[in-house]
Amino acid sequence: MKESIHRIPSNINFKLNNKIILITGATDGIGKALAKKTAKLGAKIILHGRNKKKLELLSDDIAADKECQKPSIALLDFEIADLNSYIKLSEDIHDNFNRLDGLVHCAGILGDKTPIEQYKPEVWQKVLHVNLTAPFVLTQALFGVLKLSDSPSVIFTSSNVSKIAKPFWGAYGVSKFGIEALSQMLSHENDHIKMRVNTINPGAVNTKMRLQAYPAEDRDHLKNPEDILHPYLYFLSDESIGSNYMSLDAQY
Repeated sequence: MKESIHRIPSNINFKLNNKIILITGATDGIGKALAKKTAKLGAKIILHGRNKKKLELLSDDIAADKECQKPSIALLDFEIADLNSYIKLSEDIHDNFNRLDGLVHCAGILGDKTPIEQYKPEVWQKVLHVNLTAPFVLTQALFGVLKLSDSPSVIFTSSNVSKIAKPFWGAYGVSKFGIEALSQMLSHENDHIKMRVNTINPGAVNTKMRLQAYPAEDRDHLKNPEDILHPYLYFLSDESIGSNYMSLDAQY
């Protein structure tokens, strides 16, 4: 794996005009903030989530800004979706947009923070499925429409617990180790084509999942999702063409 980027210039004027970008987990946290920001920068966003009402409210909220295109909605529950659902999504994107320029994996669940000895197998299976298997299946299903883009970009969201195992993080920690490995495999396997694949670790961010993981934490000192979007925008924009197999910390 090549050495990670340590700095992205802060003065880049990102342009995402008419880029077709699918963001998973778009109704909360980083996914929601990124959806709003990328739409503001001219992208046509496909909002993924499993709650139809929240997706529709977010789509209407973004469309209320006259500078933004109205987002599309991809209603898909990673916990129960079958392969045909992923294939149908790919076909819909092809029929409606003819390509996909960006795929950002933000969806995920925490599961339990308990010792391995006590970890419930059914929770383990669910967390690994949502956090690792679903991103694999979705990315595989969307390969065809990604390759139709002039500069396709796939971004995985990692974690502080993805490279050095920490006790009690259970299936979540293992799933994020897996995401780092999946990203590396995909980037090297597709090094001969124009697709770039990179991973971002957001760090400590003021989200619902962070509150679930650290309920007693002082949230006033945390970054908000809007504060850590710079590397996502970089990897989605043409500024990052040629930047591949990177694993980047958003807070450095």
